[in-house]
Amino acid sequence: MHSRAATAILLTTGEPAGVGPELAVQLLQQPVTGPLCIAADPGLLLERAALLQLPLALSGDTLVAPGGQATLLAVDLSATPSQPGRPETANAPYVVQMLQQAVDGCLGGDFAALVTGPVQKSTLIEAGNDFVGHTEFLAERSGVKTPVMMLVSDSLRVALVTIHMPLVEVAGALTREHMQAVLRVVDTELRTRFSIPTPVIGVCGLNPHAGEAGHLGREEIEVIIPVLEALRTQGLDLRGPLPADTAFTSDSLSGLDVVVAMYHDQGLPVIKHAGFGAVVNITLGLPFVRTSVDHGTALDLAGTGRADVGSLAAAVRLARQLSDGF
Repeated sequence: MHSRAATAILLTTGEPAGVGPELAVQLLQQPVTGPLCIAADPGLLLERAALLQLPLALSGDTLVAPGGQATLLAVDLSATPSQPGRPETANAPYVVQMLQQAVDGCLGGDFAALVTGPVQKSTLIEAGNDFVGHTEFLAERSGVKTPVMMLVSDSLRVALVTIHMPLVEVAGALTREHMQAVLRVVDTELRTRFSIPTPVIGVCGLNPHAGEAGHLGREEIEVIIPVLEALRTQGLDLRGPLPADTAFTSDSLSGLDVVVAMYHDQGLPVIKHAGFGAVVNITLGLPFVRTSVDHGTALDLAGTGRADVGSLAAAVRLARQLSDGF
């Protein structure tokens, strides 16, 4: 693996029964603009290409298609045959092995960035894996304590303080220490990855009307406001806490480089509504660049050829930009 140039982007194809493998095939029908490596079972890619009647050939460890070439990182899918739209628990080790090899390759300097295709979390969990999501998995294997999920569109960035947890647990997870760590990561990554000298960060409140001076909840008074005040003295430009119901209006977004939401469904529905299919998920705080699509495995579309490659193409473009530097 160390023979590969460190400029290559690695794409993991995710759940074999989902749209990930065929989106990789579709991606190769477009011009390949830089070194690309695709992690998958080679037979699976060729099967999906044949099913969609898209040209794809394998020459040694090189995938060849009308858009260009990509190196293959072969991962063996031998537990049970994969059928589009029908995930199998027996194939969960294939997905986990793919991700493990991807992280190790990025940490080892074999790849410039990682782009992940969607996985079927329920199948991974049912197979006995403690898998909450890509973000947490990549952070744990990389030894990172505070990974931050941020979604990016052409006009908006939304980062999250908490990620994949039941709503009933969110308030308890909003500690001063964790929130400080998240905001530091967001500030640092916008400076270093996105070349924004002084990021302006809007921070949502947790409760309706940002707590209404404590009458609708005290998390703003006891946690959020003290954190913002402390970090402002250290040079972070933080606005808020902002009432979440108006935080994403044009006036509120004016001048902001990112909005930090307190929980998953506070911020992500807004950005996905605004640009679904062209939104990119990026994990901040990792020692390598990681981007992903803004959708799931789309089992109902798998094998039909109707899955849109737009988000995957955008994720690859952003990964290349971030690894090269803006």
